[in-house]
Amino acid sequence: MHDERFPGLHRRGFLAAATGAASLGALVLTGCGSGSGSGSAKDTDREGDGKPTKGGRLRAAFAGGGAGETLDPHLANLFADAARAKALYDKLADFGADLSARPRLAENWEANKTLDRWQVTLRKATFHDGRPVTAADVLYSYRRIADPKQAFRARASLEPIDLDTSRATGERGIEFVLKRPTAEFPNVLAAFGAYVVPENSGESGGFDTKPIGSGPFLFVSFAPGRSAVFRRYDDYWEGAPHLDELEFVVANEESARVNALLGGQVEYAHELDPTSARAHEGKGQIAIVRLPGSAMQGFAMKTDRAPFDDKRVREAFFLIADREELIDGALSGAGVIGNDLFGKGYEYYADGLPQRGQDLDRARALLKQAGAENLKITLDTSAVAAGFVEAAGIFRDQARKAGVTIDVKMGSKDSYWADILDNGTLCCYRSGAMPVEAHISQRLLSDSTTNATKWKHKDFDALYQQAQSTRDKTERAAVYERMQRRLYTEGGFLIWGFADWILGTARRVKGVSAKAPANTLDWARFDKVWLA
Repeated sequence: MHDERFPGLHRRGFLAAATGAASLGALVLTGCGSGSGSGSAKDTDREGDGKPTKGGRLRAAFAGGGAGETLDPHLANLFADAARAKALYDKLADFGADLSARPRLAENWEANKTLDRWQVTLRKATFHDGRPVTAADVLYSYRRIADPKQAFRARASLEPIDLDTSRATGERGIEFVLKRPTAEFPNVLAAFGAYVVPENSGESGGFDTKPIGSGPFLFVSFAPGRSAVFRRYDDYWEGAPHLDELEFVVANEESARVNALLGGQVEYAHELDPTSARAHEGKGQIAIVRLPGSAMQGFAMKTDRAPFDDKRVREAFFLIADREELIDGALSGAGVIGNDLFGKGYEYYADGLPQRGQDLDRARALLKQAGAENLKITLDTSAVAAGFVEAAGIFRDQARKAGVTIDVKMGSKDSYWADILDNGTLCCYRSGAMPVEAHISQRLLSDSTTNATKWKHKDFDALYQQAQSTRDKTERAAVYERMQRRLYTEGGFLIWGFADWILGTARRVKGVSAKAPANTLDWARFDKVWLA
């Protein structure tokens, strides 16, 4: 099992990121069925697939978790878990392609002047047994997630909420009382794993035998580690799915997923390697779908220890990286270069900073100034994620040109993320989609539990608190830009690229979004997919 504290992609098939403890989005936001992110049948036409048709069963292959798999949405960790949970359940909000929060079960939300109380109004929706979704169900779900005796992943994300004093203000109204001002509270509602279940359903023990949600599909059967079958829910609040049935098939090896797709055993294969995609793209047998910006790729430098406690050494390493070479060599070209900041293309990303390029002369000069000429250092890597081993070798060769000797150390796939969180000085790092704010709160504050670079600065923490207590979005964005400018200059993340997430489908599968990073609303939206 991976380290729950670390929100990177923990091993093949594991979810890229948990969502953070605060959120972004407008202070007041209202959504309806077709306008709540990208939900309606109309929206699927944006992919150029024509008019949706009804019927059929789609079989989707994902890497799974073996006999211990569960349909309890609050225990979701794998991509397969998240896709199944999305089919059966709903959250109050979810993330759009730009990682801003979009309403789902929440019809609207509004903050008080001090940003420490938020009123949420639920839309009219029903569970699969016909019961309405109520405020009591939401509060029950959140209190279940927050139970300190449980290991629910969303618990940390819900931490800003004082659930003892939060209350229902009617059947479809909730007043959330917060522990501190939180301008971006809607991201809490969109947190990974924060699904709404019927009141007291956790005590019935029926998640794996007869789960009841409010999502687009009804439960039919579940064989842990093998398959799960769901059926269309005709009374879904956003409109019935196009498919009659949806089956999730477990295939842990990427080659098995590709072969099943090629052989017609499945119509959808999740998480393909760039080499497989390149081999089949444009050949006509299957369709390759690339989800841009889904996975940040980089190296993490520990800023609290030599040699990276000297910001000149960190800047030198920024300038050693040939980002194009890393994209081509480690990702087979399936991505775009990074600029040492997380969240390219996401809301609040500081896209006005100059793009860094390789400058070996400047890097050598900085190392000389820091007394780090002829530096020797260990770079931790592992086969835990695609491209890690290749990136380590490429960067080792690049560093040699600046007089730096890198010893590449292979780590265990099972313990890599826990090992590199506190140990070592330099490591390969990857993360999936999350809001820029969540990346900051989870990884860059003094008390962040997944602070892989050991970036700890009280004045930086104060800026984050300032952003969270700033009601005006433009002013808040300016604070986030100020924080990112500092990270760009002296931070510990060398972010060299953003990898595509790659899916494969049968040619007759239509309506699959090619715009949504993994873990966002339109990823694995099987209620909007159809068979032509």
